[in-house]
Amino acid sequence: MKEKIINFFNDVVKEMKKVTWPTQDELKESTTIVIVVCLLLSAFTYLIDMSISQLLTGIF
Repeated sequence: MKEKIINFFNDVVKEMKKVTWPTQDELKESTTIVIVVCLLLSAFTYLIDMSISQLLTGIF
């Protein structure tokens, strides 16, 4: 059992060496895109919610 655990962690270290990490510029660009998309989706959801709320208020 101990040998399996050691092998597992050795494999993890080997795989982590294969990972291509993003540069700082790539990370900043990705973060900016995520924030902008979240803001756009939030605004869209807000507008739809307000529209439906106004529609239901007018009906009832």
